[in-house]
Amino acid sequence: MSRLEDVSLPAITAGFVAVLISYSGPLAIFFQAAQGAGVSEAMMTSWVWAISLGAAVSGIVLSLWLRVPVITAWSAPGTALLVTLFPGLSLNEAVGAYLTAALLLIVIGVSGSFDRIVRAIPPGIAGAMMAGILFQFGVGVFLSLEAAPGLAIGMLITYLVARRLTPRYGLIILLLVGIALAVGLEGASLQGISLQLAEPQFIRPEWSWHATLSLALPLVLVSLTGQFLPGMAILRGAGYDASARPILAVTGLTSLATAPFGGITTVVAAITAALCTGKEAHPDPAKRYVAGVANGGFYLLGGLFAGTIVALFTSLPGEFVAVLAGLALIGAITSNLSAFAAQKDHLEASVITFIATASGVDFLGLGSAFWGVVAGGLAYWLLYGRFGVSRGRRIRES
Repeated sequence: MSRLEDVSLPAITAGFVAVLISYSGPLAIFFQAAQGAGVSEAMMTSWVWAISLGAAVSGIVLSLWLRVPVITAWSAPGTALLVTLFPGLSLNEAVGAYLTAALLLIVIGVSGSFDRIVRAIPPGIAGAMMAGILFQFGVGVFLSLEAAPGLAIGMLITYLVARRLTPRYGLIILLLVGIALAVGLEGASLQGISLQLAEPQFIRPEWSWHATLSLALPLVLVSLTGQFLPGMAILRGAGYDASARPILAVTGLTSLATAPFGGITTVVAAITAALCTGKEAHPDPAKRYVAGVANGGFYLLGGLFAGTIVALFTSLPGEFVAVLAGLALIGAITSNLSAFAAQKDHLEASVITFIATASGVDFLGLGSAFWGVVAGGLAYWLLYGRFGVSRGRRIRES
């Protein structure tokens, strides 16, 4: 149990801000996925309840157990991947894929093979696949200009100014200004919003090869490379010698529990983790775990009143959600483009991965993320593997 003397206002504030940022930006991607699936408002409430509960339970348990500020959340890149698959993928198949991905992550965690698997994945291929998945969200910002130019331009300028003046709270400012613009320019009404408790909806899982190859396996890949890898790096960079084994095991178990209610994979946060691991959370590193506990507590409140969150987002125009999601992912798009561009020794294979993934192709019932990895992996082997090593060298030298 946490000791009362360890509790501090800065740690609680850090946990609250991390949750607020997650609800300000990455949650918009979840609503895009829900709209693509054509689910009801009640089902969307269940989704938000599930992802919030998964982050709450895993964050509180891990922070208290390890005495480390472990910040968890739902997989934002995985949610972006989901958007590309709906409505071709049924909700039942998606839940089956969630369960498969959770089991795989538990096995990876318990076996202690996380570091070996991550090292075996060419970093350029992984970064290119993620950049390709997220690319369409950035494009969506500018496509929204056609239907709501004032809203899109106003939110874009707000994002840039906030990034310049106060990058830490930029997404929160963007959310608030975007809501004001949606009400003022697009006639959105917030009158129907009230406190609404969540009512979880059970979804019967179905397993299929299509869902496994198009969603489950890419979800594991983006979770490992896009969330667990940078999240663990942030923890270790802050001086915490945390093992990936219990973190992967606990988040995998919570993912199993929340999946039947619409909860996508629970992962270590990469975007908001730095808020709770630095000096701002507490001068004493040994007491920063309270920020992780507080973070989980606020997620618990968010899950409890998930109906209110859904009512807010559904009362706003679709262009607002598209612009908010796209701008919230600019940093992730930038980091992944930079990551694969930096890998000069297999750059061409990475570019092929990016193009194939960003194309949105659906071939043989399998999504573009799957084909991006296949095309990039094949190019990597032929150009730079044993079979094509000499040719790869000639390509790099030319």
